[in-house]
Amino acid sequence: MTGAVAALLPDGKRLHLQHGPIDLIIGAEGGPGARKAAFAAATARFQTVLEELVGELPLLKTELTPDAPLPRGPVARRMDATCRPLMALRLTRMAAVAGGVADEVLAAMLAAAPLTRAYVNNGGDIALHLRGEAHFNLAMATPDGRDLGRISVGASDGIGGIATSGLGGRSLSLGIAESVTVLARNAAAADAAATLIANATDLPGHPAIRREPACAVRDDSDLGHRPVITHCGALARNEVLHALENGQKLASELIAAGHIRAAHLSLRGQARHAGAIPVTAPERSLALA
Repeated sequence: MTGAVAALLPDGKRLHLQHGPIDLIIGAEGGPGARKAAFAAATARFQTVLEELVGELPLLKTELTPDAPLPRGPVARRMDATCRPLMALRLTRMAAVAGGVADEVLAAMLAAAPLTRAYVNNGGDIALHLRGEAHFNLAMATPDGRDLGRISVGASDGIGGIATSGLGGRSLSLGIAESVTVLARNAAAADAAATLIANATDLPGHPAIRREPACAVRDDSDLGHRPVITHCGALARNEVLHALENGQKLASELIAAGHIRAAHLSLRGQARHAGAIPVTAPERSLALA
């Protein structure tokens, strides 16, 4: 396995870290020398992250149960702490892996320098730090690039993580949502919740939806024999809305339980929302409610 690679991007304001499947884009703002110190800390912490995860991969890919042992590594512990309260929804700790990595690297940056604004973007799952008047703007899109709108958060919103999941993304999905974007207290929580809400956005038994065991689609999947979506055909508008309502119901439950702050769900040109963070759509304003 080749080692981790670090490089400043051409603008000189962002850092690119890559090791195996982990690919991070990092930004940091603060006083004199803060960015340099934060980037050095991020680079140092990143060196062993992949090795730590690979060393515990069999455990991390096993479905969580009440008697499941705790993992050893700090990133794996973040994943466990996020997923364990959600184990009734059937998931493995891998549901929070991208967010957990982003949270870990951001924590190293914040320990190294006082920052007013910082983010670690792990393939769209983002750990975020904002202080004072700092804001972060996110453009949402479907996997094929269709614009779904914008989210803007400030320090007072208490958002430390943003994650997106859905059909056609990096991971297999049990549901048919094109995009589910979740805002939460950290990236691991947002990551796991986005996966679960995308899974719940579904129409079980619909004849236009094809499913296969996850292990038949991807032999290294942590989902085992659970049926994942391989094709979603034509759906009537009322069916699209019903699928979104299924996902919205779970999102509202996760908000009520304090796991996340807000969620935005999209499918076939329709959207549903839960929470209290405003979304500006491409042509109109939509209030998450």
